[in-house]
Amino acid sequence: MGIPKGDDRLRHLCEACGTVHYINPKVIVGCIPVWGEHVLLCRRAIEPRLGFWTLPAGFMEMGENLPAAACREAMEEANVEVEIESLYNLYSLPHISQVYVFFRARMVNEVHFPGYESLETRLFLQKDIPWDDLAFETVRRSLAYFFADRENGEFVMRMEDVKPSGM
Repeated sequence: MGIPKGDDRLRHLCEACGTVHYINPKVIVGCIPVWGEHVLLCRRAIEPRLGFWTLPAGFMEMGENLPAAACREAMEEANVEVEIESLYNLYSLPHISQVYVFFRARMVNEVHFPGYESLETRLFLQKDIPWDDLAFETVRRSLAYFFADRENGEFVMRMEDVKPSGM
């Protein structure tokens, strides 16, 4: 550990060659897949939050752009093909060094079924969303904003910090 020349914070430095090994936040990318008046959710088959409902999302891979990552995650978790419509929400979670990016997306067709990270996939009307069983605050916020924006007839891109529960 050390502070590289021209930097202002501790970094992992190789003492032998001086290479700086940056450790940066992880990017999680997902989408809100829509079919008519319905939104597609996945029930998680993995931790964290096993058994809770979520939007299809996951870690961005090397060599991907954001929309491609969102489409891949939708396919991996729900076997659903989506067309990305627009960037929708950006959440910073500095307490766990993560950044969440959600897009609005349209399902290409009604076909969906669980991928290996999902126990179940289901299309929900707004009135049927399992609010108490959502896996993450970022998902809860994204869905709440989505339904409010849809009702208002205008989708607004938001950028927010998400603090840990109880803060």
